[in-house]
Amino acid sequence: MRKSCFLILLLIACAESIGAQGAPIDQAKAAQYFDEAKRISAVDGGRLWGVALYGPMFFVNAATSEVVANQADAEGKLTQHGAVWTGKLPPQIGAANTSIEWAGVRWTMVMWPLPIYRRDRAALMMHECFHRVQAQVGLPARDAVNSQLDTRDGRIWLELEWRALEHALTDFGDQAKRNRAIADALLFRAWRRSLFSGAWERENALEMNEGLAEYTGARLANPTAAELRVAAIEELHEARGRRSFARSFAYVSGPAYGALLDSAAQPPGAKPWRKTLTPDSDFGTLLVGAYPIPSVKPTEAAVNARLAAYDGDEIVALETERDARRKTMVATARARFVDGPVLVLPAVKDMGYSFDPNNVLSLDDNLTLYIPVKVSDEWGVLECENGAVLVRENGRLVRAQIPAPAEAAARPVKLEGCKLELHAGWTLGPGERAGDFVVVAAK
Repeated sequence: MRKSCFLILLLIACAESIGAQGAPIDQAKAAQYFDEAKRISAVDGGRLWGVALYGPMFFVNAATSEVVANQADAEGKLTQHGAVWTGKLPPQIGAANTSIEWAGVRWTMVMWPLPIYRRDRAALMMHECFHRVQAQVGLPARDAVNSQLDTRDGRIWLELEWRALEHALTDFGDQAKRNRAIADALLFRAWRRSLFSGAWERENALEMNEGLAEYTGARLANPTAAELRVAAIEELHEARGRRSFARSFAYVSGPAYGALLDSAAQPPGAKPWRKTLTPDSDFGTLLVGAYPIPSVKPTEAAVNARLAAYDGDEIVALETERDARRKTMVATARARFVDGPVLVLPAVKDMGYSFDPNNVLSLDDNLTLYIPVKVSDEWGVLECENGAVLVRENGRLVRAQIPAPAEAAARPVKLEGCKLELHAGWTLGPGERAGDFVVVAAK
């Protein structure tokens, strides 16, 4: 396709996307999508997780906060219109694909518009439905930022793990090739995790959250084992070269490991693998028990011996080049969001945030830049197109920070690339360093 034609089509697509986001939610379509989700859940009949996945659900327009739900809420905030209920989210709740407690109900929240293709739509809705019930099945959501997966070595060995998984799924009918590829995937996985302290725990935490949710969506959108393997292969292939894996890798790994576990021969009377899970379970350990694969000690010599089978030289070269660019980006972000004057927004009570998991930048194990991001807490709502750094201490979110305003007295606070709406009773006070500010309760 000629570049000029491509640019024209891209502009048209962007205009259509912006128009769709700003337009009111089509209530007839919303009702159709609710029926689709209900039918998918009914066909599953609770077999996947032991509970019905379909339940309270609403679609939300991020541009307007308009809500269209499949049932009434418990506080009378929604109004019935035929087969759906409508209303508006309060400004402190960011639109996102997630599960949320609001108006006395635990909801599945999905952003409008939904994918135009039925299979993609089904995968998205069932992914988010899993989040609503996961605590109920003993797998409560846990958040973990895996900053090691944005480093050169982290990316190299993750991508090699994925390429080996892709081979295992592609060569599934050839047992020798399949088992060799599974063994290689687990070798690369174990070696990578040995390089970074705490990687086992952090990676498992996200795989037992987003990985299982993405597997659930893929499994119910692709009902046969062969279809699921194809979908997992597509995801593994398309994930190559993403800017960040720190918050998105589990979306790729989950369907791949789930497809292999679903396709494994199961001894008579054994529990399905999903029934054995705990929040600390490891996909790799589960796979070792499901396939007759050789055990190889994860050493540098062992992993280097298997590089050529998966074009490892290509991955090493590409990631070495990428790492140089990443270090420049990290230095620039640190200068802007950490070393220079900042505005600190503390985690007061249940700080919430919505973001794109494919567009984050890990500055270190505790500092992560999300672009764009919406953050809310008792002090108000922060929306940043240019991003904000979220800071964790001992794994717990403690604050957000952005470049400081030129002066703190103006209302609204004037910020570059951000909008801050402070609730009544909150103001800006001086921070720890000269030029810093912090959001505090007004005296």
